[in-house]
Amino acid sequence: MSLQTPVLPNHMAVIPDGNRRWSKDHGLRPWEGHRNGMTQFLQTAKLVFKQGVKHLTFWALSIDNLQKRDATEIKFLCSYIKEELEKPETMKYFLDNGIRVNVVGKWKELLPDVALKQTLIGLEEKTKEGKRFELTVLFVYDGKTEMLEAVHKIAQHPAPAEEFTDTNLKSALWTGFLPEVDLVIRTGGEPHWSGGFMMWLTANSQFYFTPTRWPDFNESELQKAFVDYAQRGRRFGK
Repeated sequence: MSLQTPVLPNHMAVIPDGNRRWSKDHGLRPWEGHRNGMTQFLQTAKLVFKQGVKHLTFWALSIDNLQKRDATEIKFLCSYIKEELEKPETMKYFLDNGIRVNVVGKWKELLPDVALKQTLIGLEEKTKEGKRFELTVLFVYDGKTEMLEAVHKIAQHPAPAEEFTDTNLKSALWTGFLPEVDLVIRTGGEPHWSGGFMMWLTANSQFYFTPTRWPDFNESELQKAFVDYAQRGRRFGK
C-alpha cells in the first residue's frame, strides 16, 4: 500500500503505547509485547522516511518506566533493543539512507545496562554524518525533567530580561536541536499527554490518537494518521 497524502509532517513524534496490553490480549508475558514493539518501530521508521518525512522522534522508554517497572521487563526490553540495533542490516539501513540517529534522555546516567549504553553510543557515532533524515530516540526520557534541566542551565548563565527569548529556552532543551513537532501519534487507546512529552516542541502540534496497540500499528494505521493530519493542517492561531 502506498501512502498518498498531499501534506506530510516535517517532524513526526510517536508515543508508542500498548505493548503490555497487547501481550495480555495475546496471552503472553508482559515483555513479549516489547519485542513486537521493537520490530514495529523499525518498520514504521522505514515507512515514515520512505514517504519523505525528515524528522522522526520515538519515545522508547520513560524515566518512570525504568524506575517503576519490573526489573525483568526492563531487562528484556533492553536486550531486544540491543539485539535489533546490532543487526548488520539495521546499521546498513541507517547508513544507506543517510539517517542520523540521536539518543536523547538520561540513559547515560540512569540506565544500568552497560552493554546497551555502548551500543547506543556506537549507533550515534556511526550515523553522525547522516544528512537526509533524522531519527531521535527518547530513552530514559521525561519532558518535565527536560524542561527543569533547561531552566537550571539557563539560570547558571542568566541573560538580561530584554535579551531572553523563546530561542534561548529552546536551545537549552535536550531536544532543542530539533524543529517543532508537526504531528504527534499516540497509540494504545488512552488519549492523553504523558510526562510533559516534548512540551516546548509540541506547543503547536496536531495530535492523533488511535485505539490500536503499538505492535499492531501497521502501514494502514499510519496512512490513517497522515490523512487525518493532511485534512487538518496546522493553523498557528489563524
